[in-house]
Amino acid sequence: MPALIVVNTPADWPFALRGVDVVSARQYLTDPAFNAMRDTRVINLCRSYSYQSLGYYVSLLAEARGHKPQPDVITIQDMKSVGLSRLLAEDVDELIQRSLRTVRGNQFTLSMYFGQTLAKRDERLGGKLFSLFRTPLLRAHFTRRDKWLIQSITPIPADEIPESHHTSVVEAANRYFAHRTRFTRASRPAKYDLAILVDPQDPHPPSDELALRRFIRAAARAGIAAELIGRDDFSRVGAFDALFIRVTTAVDHYTFRFSRRAAAEGLAVIDDPVSIARCTNKVYLAERLTLGRIPVPQTVIVHRDNVDELIGSLGLPVVLKQPDSSFSRGVVRADTEEELHVKVDELLEESDLLVAQRFLPTDFDWRVGVLDGQPLYVCRYFMAKGRWQIQGQSAQGNTQYGRVETLAVEDAPRRVVALAVRAARLIGDGLYGVDLKHSGRDLYVMEINDNPSIDGGYEDKILKDELYDKIIQSFVRRIEKIRNGVTTRARE
Repeated sequence: MPALIVVNTPADWPFALRGVDVVSARQYLTDPAFNAMRDTRVINLCRSYSYQSLGYYVSLLAEARGHKPQPDVITIQDMKSVGLSRLLAEDVDELIQRSLRTVRGNQFTLSMYFGQTLAKRDERLGGKLFSLFRTPLLRAHFTRRDKWLIQSITPIPADEIPESHHTSVVEAANRYFAHRTRFTRASRPAKYDLAILVDPQDPHPPSDELALRRFIRAAARAGIAAELIGRDDFSRVGAFDALFIRVTTAVDHYTFRFSRRAAAEGLAVIDDPVSIARCTNKVYLAERLTLGRIPVPQTVIVHRDNVDELIGSLGLPVVLKQPDSSFSRGVVRADTEEELHVKVDELLEESDLLVAQRFLPTDFDWRVGVLDGQPLYVCRYFMAKGRWQIQGQSAQGNTQYGRVETLAVEDAPRRVVALAVRAARLIGDGLYGVDLKHSGRDLYVMEINDNPSIDGGYEDKILKDELYDKIIQSFVRRIEKIRNGVTTRARE
């Protein structure tokens, strides 16, 4: 993948790097030749990234042209927000404390040149921050109170790099560009590269090892090189053409940062960040489904001022859900008025809003997998033995699951499939698992999952390899649309 360094004035750029062209910001923005370039990495080293400056427009138009800018517009905005910078860096808090424990004084500044630091002591911290804030020349300011905190993250203008650091900058840049070539498509026979994000520590992974092996084989059949990556591979995301997240997602989780980064880099992404944000919040789903005229159980958005109205509205038992609950965690049932108040108080400690729904006892939930707005598979998830949910904890603390029955889409009730598809289309065109319940003659959508389970021998029982092929072919279509300048997005 060719690389361009874009600066305000090339004559002021003091470094000579192997195999990298240096152009002015104005030339990059106005010369039609750059408009026509494909698969180009744009290293934006302009003096300022302030809104509507040349530096801002370099990253903005690079994204519009299908190039891969560093920093991208999302990173530029992240660096402007002290609160967000601190939030993103919470992931590395332990590393910050360990790396800076020998620093004297209460202020410290760390400079990172293409992910490299001058002192070996800071090497891991610098690499981690660079993976979070993909900016080639980066400076982090720390202050110590009870512990070390990030005060700000800022780019370093080239003219502020001390001359004594110039040799280190050139060495770091040359290593960086040499490293990047190891992951480009030119070194592989495959047509495209797919990263599959997994986490061995995920207690409820959406795909087991058998399913992951089947995804990799399906990718190979489609001419795609698929590779399992983990949370420490954040800096490599831009080297792939697509990202498939097979870790339980949440907005305040590294999976969301991977998704945002991949989308900003121009990758095809499942789960895309908009779908994660929408599906992982039960308050949003309740509002969206209601406005979309999708039948849902009688629902109340709970806050501290309307708790006393719940029993009159919903009766008992009532089901309470934290906005970001998943896999039955953060979902509780209250059978009495006393229990209701206790559980509401506990859940409102974590969130200002909750979702309360009328309890609908059933033997099983329907799950319809929807991909690209079309049904992919249908399952019945039965309740765990002696439970009212599809999973529960035994007295020994082990997770218990109910049995699963998989049906061909054409053999499932038509109204179940049709309602699931209609609900999923309100969220986007990604891969979703829509949960539904029958109550008497009525059918209700319970929730929409952006990260549905696909395990070997369960969801794939009917389609077998075809299920994996369909998902991989969706990635192929998405990659080719992006390359042709047609982007997919979540529906408004």
